[in-house]
Amino acid sequence: MSIHAFAPRPRRAAQGVWLPAACLGLDGSAAQAVLADWLQAWGLSVPLSLQAGTQAGEIGWWVGLAPQVADTWMPHFDTLHLAQVVEATLKAPPEHALACETLLAMLGSPLGYPFSSFEAWASAVRVRCHIAQAAQRTALAFKTQAAERPEAFWRYDEDHGFVLQAGANLVDALVAATQPEATGRLYDFSCYRATEYVILLGVVRELAAHHPALLAQLQQVNEFHAIRSGLFHDTSLVEHGEHAAPLPPKFYVPGDRVWFRNPDIVSSDITGYEGSWVIYMGGGLFSNFWRRDAPFTLDAKCVEIFHWRHALALDEDGDLCIDEGLVARHVADTVADPQRLHQVLGRMMRHRDGKGIYAEGGCIDTTREHPRCVAQAQTSLPQTLATLMQGWQAAATEPVLVAEAPLTQQCPP
Repeated sequence: MSIHAFAPRPRRAAQGVWLPAACLGLDGSAAQAVLADWLQAWGLSVPLSLQAGTQAGEIGWWVGLAPQVADTWMPHFDTLHLAQVVEATLKAPPEHALACETLLAMLGSPLGYPFSSFEAWASAVRVRCHIAQAAQRTALAFKTQAAERPEAFWRYDEDHGFVLQAGANLVDALVAATQPEATGRLYDFSCYRATEYVILLGVVRELAAHHPALLAQLQQVNEFHAIRSGLFHDTSLVEHGEHAAPLPPKFYVPGDRVWFRNPDIVSSDITGYEGSWVIYMGGGLFSNFWRRDAPFTLDAKCVEIFHWRHALALDEDGDLCIDEGLVARHVADTVADPQRLHQVLGRMMRHRDGKGIYAEGGCIDTTREHPRCVAQAQTSLPQTLATLMQGWQAAATEPVLVAEAPLTQQCPP
């Protein structure tokens, strides 16, 4: 393949991973060889397909699995069994198994992942692996109306949330809050906030090894103000896909943050049961922060959420709540009845309805979320963090407006 491959042509949906020609050259055969060597360093040797394409006006290559391989290993973009392919078919070294699964899923993606360099792609894979591994180790206490953190590392500020104690190590602080081996106890979290801590831990582990300057900046930010909720999404994450063109129901990449929606209008109105935020850990398993020894399969997650509607109860204050014991009994009954299980999964494995709509949709989200690139060659996070800090510091120094008082009254110092 030559430079003529980059001539204008009918556009097709981007699939797999995009890399610039500056990384791979303009010759297709040479690009194949470069890619093969790079993947082999991860313990991965697979047939690839290359297609010339542009990204933000720059010429490059869309790299994907060869079509026959993709159809065999991940039919209909189902990535839930890729770990078995990595182990049984590719026989990848155990220390590279999660990275190989991540690479395969990205190469087989129905929606492309663009990277500016091999360094950026490698960084993204490492971050995803760190997140998946952190999710496996996370164990928390489920509380929707309360939250606590280990005081040796965190302090609560009404305006700024849980901020890092001055001088505390951010990696150690995140581990202490989410992994009970560090402190001997479980801390109260909502599932949404838990995913933020797990993702941040994955990111800072990468920065500690490959971008210490950015880690120092992130440490400083967390000592001043928590990045949480919508701000965390906007600052730290990329939403992969869109509601108008949903990702396939069984397409997940290790390290993805995933939302499962509760499609029942009544039980979804109970705080904490609007849905469930989890991390895809690879191997067909999703995080269970409340019982880490019992991670969810996709089927199990769907069945659990379906039965929230059948476990309504009243708490000690007379407010509507969910009886988790009753949920477990309903789940066990459904799993033991193949016909009933087929019916429930048929309902829940649909893509969710739009916001505010409770009709025929299921619990599967149309998008996935993953961290923005933090590789030195591609990241925009330093500027984003600098802008946040400037805004927060400016707000902190603004004069406080007080009620109008007589001229003789002095304001306190």
